[in-house]
Amino acid sequence: MLHTNKHLLEGYTFIDLFAGLGGFRLAFESFGAKCVYSSELDEHVRQVYAKNFGELPDGDITKVDVNTIPNHDILCAGFPCQAFSISGNQKGFEDSRGTLFFDTARIVKAKKPKIVFLENVKNFASHDNGRTLKVVKNTMEELGYTFYHQVLNAVNHGIPQKRERIYMVCFRNDLEVENFTYPEPIKLKKHVEDYLLTDERLVSNLYVDRPDTFFNDRKDDAYSNKPIRLGIVNKGGQGERIYSIKGIAITLSAYGGGVFAKTGGYLINGKTRKLHPRECARIMGYPDSYKICEKPNQAYKQFGNSVIIDVLQKIIVEIIKVINA
Repeated sequence: MLHTNKHLLEGYTFIDLFAGLGGFRLAFESFGAKCVYSSELDEHVRQVYAKNFGELPDGDITKVDVNTIPNHDILCAGFPCQAFSISGNQKGFEDSRGTLFFDTARIVKAKKPKIVFLENVKNFASHDNGRTLKVVKNTMEELGYTFYHQVLNAVNHGIPQKRERIYMVCFRNDLEVENFTYPEPIKLKKHVEDYLLTDERLVSNLYVDRPDTFFNDRKDDAYSNKPIRLGIVNKGGQGERIYSIKGIAITLSAYGGGVFAKTGGYLINGKTRKLHPRECARIMGYPDSYKICEKPNQAYKQFGNSVIIDVLQKIIVEIIKVINA
């Protein structure tokens, strides 16, 4: 997580929809903005959120009366990717009904925040031959916003993880924002090894020593801004691959099996193991002060579903530039 200027968004309020672990919240709070409402469906995640922020998010957003949501300047939503049933007549708001994006849209329609900041998986951009993205764009334009979108990979913004996500930023038309740009890529300076725990006791149960471990002949002596595969366990399926800590992490995942499920395997001091939930937290930009779920399987899933805080912060810097211009 980057250190930022707490005064840059002082006086701004935001709401945190599909809040997850609160990545959007940590990013915006680091600039001094204040969260006035949060919503999250998953009960395990809600408990972790409450432990960190002192408030239990509202539950099912589809059942929330918009009138109970406070006015706010910024709406954040990492809504799940769903298929839109395109009716072919309407092009925006009506086409989004029956999806979770529609609940974001109805709040936008009622509350008219200045800025709407949405995040989704990379495939969202090409989902249903681009029609899904088009519905979101048309809906936001119909509601009176300019719509920007770009797919960014975390590795190009200082975080050693291959994680591509689409980030959509919308400005209310009266703000007259015509020149918003996404952050420029920077050279990677840190690798997986910089995010590892040093206390062996914490990770001792994560090591995997199996006779069906096979290494390739690749020398592990050079840094890379890509994952470096060194070997496999079993047949080398997903969750059975071993990587170097001198490269970057594979995409942390909420799902998937294999002996190194959800994180991949890494060769560390001559032994192989998956990442610890705290290491996953670090690779997602969460500070060590963040209280993570005590059930490892839940923790892995939660970080696999989360947003990378550093990338959000860099986009927020660009948002601040145009709203203060």
